[in-house]
Amino acid sequence: MAHALAIDWLGTLPYGAALERQLAAVEARRAGGPDRLLLLEHPAVVTLGRSTKLENLRTPRAQLIARGVEVHEIARGGDVTWHGPGQLVGYLVADLAARGAQDVSAWLRGIEASLMEALAELGVPSRRVDGMTGVFVAAPGQARKIASIGVGLKGWVTYHGFALNVSVDLAGFDDIVPCGLAGVLMTSVAHELGCAADRALFERSRERVAAAFERALA
Repeated sequence: MAHALAIDWLGTLPYGAALERQLAAVEARRAGGPDRLLLLEHPAVVTLGRSTKLENLRTPRAQLIARGVEVHEIARGGDVTWHGPGQLVGYLVADLAARGAQDVSAWLRGIEASLMEALAELGVPSRRVDGMTGVFVAAPGQARKIASIGVGLKGWVTYHGFALNVSVDLAGFDDIVPCGLAGVLMTSVAHELGCAADRALFERSRERVAAAFERALA
């Protein structure tokens, strides 16, 4: 059975404005609208999920805010994350009950699979790591994480989603223990390809990700 999936590019949005767009999309879905993938970038922001341990915030909130980094406590699963320019954020609003897929673990694995498909097209082989949610580079040595995932549910309608590091300044992650994973390095598409962190790479990545989710969910 085919399902409708609307994909919107929202450009750069502050976290609070993007959350409002997500919640509006959730209500629209409940009213019979389509599943929706909101793609965007955030200005620098730290988000604290429901499982956040405060010791994973390496820089105190007051210092972050003084530097212009917003801090938000949010209702998704997972620990602390950082978002910033050059990172492709995708918020998935989908009715799992309507899709006959009331299995959150399977939904997370599906998000991982779509991101891995897009990364393969970009020339970055990737993999899962047992016991961890997200996508990692398929390379020997210390685990390198390239995409983080965390979802929330309102009934069986999902929101929140994923963050793919494309051309982001990886120094932003120094303020946190990303997703609470102390032994993991953060990486990006640009870093793995050894290429310029430019807008052309970002746009190409956005196109590949949108196409992968359209194939999986439309």
